[in-house]
Amino acid sequence: MFKKLALSAVAALGLFSGSAFAAGEGGHVEDFDFSFEGPFGAYDQAQLQRGLQIFTEVCSACHGLKFVPLRTLGDEGGPGLPEDQVRAYAAQNFEVYDAELEDTRPAIPTDHFPENNGVGAPDLSLMAKARAGFHGPYGTGLSQLFNGMGGAEYIASILTGYTGETKVEAGTTFYENHAFSTGWIAMAPPLAGEDVEFADGHSNELHHEAQDVAAFLMWTAEPKMMARKHAGFVGVLFLTLLSVLLYLTNKRIWRPIKHKPE
Repeated sequence: MFKKLALSAVAALGLFSGSAFAAGEGGHVEDFDFSFEGPFGAYDQAQLQRGLQIFTEVCSACHGLKFVPLRTLGDEGGPGLPEDQVRAYAAQNFEVYDAELEDTRPAIPTDHFPENNGVGAPDLSLMAKARAGFHGPYGTGLSQLFNGMGGAEYIASILTGYTGETKVEAGTTFYENHAFSTGWIAMAPPLAGEDVEFADGHSNELHHEAQDVAAFLMWTAEPKMMARKHAGFVGVLFLTLLSVLLYLTNKRIWRPIKHKPE
């Protein structure tokens, strides 16, 4: 019986690993070290603020975040901007269409990040979650199980995966990218390193910028990740304590019967 269970577990692990490899076949996803990985990981507020800056100054030219309310930039566990900064950021960077005014106006915290359909680029609100699948470092699959499913790793790998080679097919320019599934991607390299200047003096080399914006996009897709981890930890702790109490209660109730003198 135990042998059959062991073989089943090995087979399931093999399927998981095979799926992970197939999902990312043709692309190489780097294993980046993010602060929010693991059961006790948490978002780095400074990193999220840097990622927000990169998105605003670089990514928002082509991409939107239509599912993300601007007010959440001040939430605990997120970028944590003060209320006045959230209000100023919204008004200075975005305009939204107001049906009541029948015209555009500066955005306010209750608005969402606007859509950006100008060049047909995908919205990035759920990109990290959409790419979570079985992407990530290949192997037994245990890395994905314990460290995360690779959404942020995939994005950072794409941003740093350009080789500089290009080709033109049917009038469209493609850029070689060793992290993309086909090896060629229609998106030009959005980051080159030193694209922004950070107020905290943090490094703005390409791989640092890629990790910062990938972490920010992970937060846009999973803003309640920390609360869910906390709830899960409390739940596991409660169930463990309950199991111990049930075991001790069971022993106490049945001990007199099991040891009843004949």
